[in-house]
Amino acid sequence: MDSYKLISDIERNHILALTKKGLRIDGRGFKDYRDITIETGYIPKAEGSSKITLGNTMIVAGVKVSIGTPYSDTPDSGVITVNAELSPMASPDYEPGPPDENSVEVARVVDRGIRHSNIVDKDKLVIVPGEKVFVIFLDLYVLSYDGNLYDAGEIAAVKALMNTKLPKLPPGFAESKSEWVPPVKEDLEWIPLEISDYPVSITVAKIGDALVVDPNANEERILDSRLSITIDAKNEICSMQKGGSGSFTFEDISNAIDMAQELAPKIQRQLKESK
Repeated sequence: MDSYKLISDIERNHILALTKKGLRIDGRGFKDYRDITIETGYIPKAEGSSKITLGNTMIVAGVKVSIGTPYSDTPDSGVITVNAELSPMASPDYEPGPPDENSVEVARVVDRGIRHSNIVDKDKLVIVPGEKVFVIFLDLYVLSYDGNLYDAGEIAAVKALMNTKLPKLPPGFAESKSEWVPPVKEDLEWIPLEISDYPVSITVAKIGDALVVDPNANEERILDSRLSITIDAKNEICSMQKGGSGSFTFEDISNAIDMAQELAPKIQRQLKESK
């Protein structure tokens, strides 16, 4: 731990010195994202999937569709559930086993953006009110970590949902009492999932007095605090989550929101235009 702290102190002083000059450790400006690549249909057996790279961070998203019962407090609504898995091969800091607080936080940030943007009309996932609904399982697999899992995860999740198809149920299924048996894909007609929004998370890190977007792994190690702001297609805020032990001033938050609303439309255009 002492050697880690020494390295961290050196990195912190170097990165802080750069930010005071308006620079970053990888040469980007404060409002510059790393290159984003988007690929869909990455998992052939899934109902929807994507692979996203953000710099050297890589996430694969997979969607599985099932039929189950709705939650008791929302009997007329389908279900979307998000899970994140941080693979040990992505970083030496990740270990096999049950989800830790980091994977839970990534899943929570992504889930909030999806739910509060209403990207999917969950009422249209209902088969029999109070009894049968489509359940969409969205799993995020981090294959390579170099910072900013929140924004990369949101992009991967949204693109996977854009790639998702639902089975067209056979006549009389809604009235039948039979249990759902997952069909062979070729046995049913599949219908694209209707998407009504394109939420994008913009994470702003505070390092010293500077605000920078899309922090890489070294910047995440020494940041004071971060704010992940999810922006919908109307360029409005639909969710926010703070991380880190430091604080933001009111001016910091206002500036972070301005940065998010400036940058989100560019990423949304890439989401829409990517194949």
